[in-house]
Amino acid sequence: MGKASWYGRVFQSKKTASGEPYDMYQFTAAHRTLPLGSWVKVTDLKTDRSVVVRINDRGPVMPNRIIDLSYGAAKMLSMNGVDRVRLDVLQTPEVAEDLGPQ
Repeated sequence: MGKASWYGRVFQSKKTASGEPYDMYQFTAAHRTLPLGSWVKVTDLKTDRSVVVRINDRGPVMPNRIIDLSYGAAKMLSMNGVDRVRLDVLQTPEVAEDLGPQ
């Protein structure tokens, strides 16, 4: 559990850490350590609303926050600014084993 914020128009179309352009209307998020491509359920503790997002960027830059949501995801949660949330990791990308030379 921790604080979530969101980012929007200023970052629209800029490259994310995953290499894809940021789309403020998609359900994506920035997290410091979860593998890119992870799927996370974010629940707003004030409203009990939830949204599922894909981690495609690194952040947040504010040290007291655990996740930065896209504008679209924050809107689904009815966030106006910073809210307390719970994160539930639903899926992380599979990492291919390095089998070495065959």
